[in-house]
Amino acid sequence: MVTPSEVLNVDDDADEAEIRRAYRERIKEAHPDQGGSMEEFQLVRRAYRLLKKRAQNGGDGDAEVDLTDVGDATVEVGPTTVQYLDYEVVADRGWDLHDDDLFGKAAIADLPPEAYGRLLVEPEETLLEAAENRGFVWPFSCRGGACANCAVYLVEGELSQPVNHIMPEELSDAGFRLSCNGYPASDELKVVFNVKHLPELDDLILPPGPFAWAHSE
Repeated sequence: MVTPSEVLNVDDDADEAEIRRAYRERIKEAHPDQGGSMEEFQLVRRAYRLLKKRAQNGGDGDAEVDLTDVGDATVEVGPTTVQYLDYEVVADRGWDLHDDDLFGKAAIADLPPEAYGRLLVEPEETLLEAAENRGFVWPFSCRGGACANCAVYLVEGELSQPVNHIMPEELSDAGFRLSCNGYPASDELKVVFNVKHLPELDDLILPPGPFAWAHSE
């Protein structure tokens, strides 16, 4: 039997901040590209979701749930609903990226589906893969966590960053993530994509790659 607390190596009464810190460390170790496996990676994600919900509910919930019981629906990681918005819309309309009502404005702005909408991300998909698998063209270049061409701004929710060779801690703390290897760690996300031209990311961008070629054809 493996409990969520054991997976993240935290106390049963850990608060949400402690759980988040532990998750960020464990998800890096568990990622297949870092010597882990997809099974371990999903185990860590399940543990985080369960512990986070317990912390948000004031500690209510089963701390002894067995994460290895794949037949138990309570430990399964389902798809994440992502609400997305193109930064070009934000810039063109003079909206503030940090406006609490940013997505409320987008919802009534009659935007095309490629600029604003919702998509589902399955458990084994990255955010970028999910967008592409549903017919969207989002910016990217290296697909390996070594540039910020695929960067998104995280407005709400959790997007894990198991492989990151480029994004400094201060930008991660400010809400920037890489969509090429970002896996949702919450049931819902709100992200602004196509933020690569923001001044904060200028030095982290690679020359135009497949995204630019796709638009030039």
